[in-house]
Amino acid sequence: MKYAFSLGLVLFGVWLLWSGHFKNPLLLGLGVVSCVLVVAIALRMDTVDLEGHPMHLAGRAALYWPWLLWAITRANIDVALRILRPGLPISPTMVEVRTSQKSALGQVIYANSITLTPGTVSVDLTGDVITVHALSRESAEELMGGEMDRRVTVVEGAS
Repeated sequence: MKYAFSLGLVLFGVWLLWSGHFKNPLLLGLGVVSCVLVVAIALRMDTVDLEGHPMHLAGRAALYWPWLLWAITRANIDVALRILRPGLPISPTMVEVRTSQKSALGQVIYANSITLTPGTVSVDLTGDVITVHALSRESAEELMGGEMDRRVTVVEGAS
């Protein structure tokens, strides 16, 4: 039940941010009703659980997000420079990266983090191996260095 309550709070928070209605009682009430209805439907579908709404990761994820945003920014600059300066090499590469995460949720967080970083795309996740397409050998080597894997494992709480 705690996951249903936290899901409702998150949904209402997102609704408030996206709607921009903070003062009209009728609209606020309709927002609450719509969020309660969505949570009721999610409960009926039996989709409100630890994996579907991983609030237990929120604290560690709050420490991971700034690092990920910085990695995304660095990768954006790298890709932009490769586009603007034709002399910089573009050497598309496929690599297989081993994951150290113990759960499927941790592996998905890692694969999605790779895809969020410009210049790299997670193509396949089989067992504990992620196949990644990288725009350059440098970005593939950075990924193979394991920093992102280590940080995602900390978020997962397995280490």
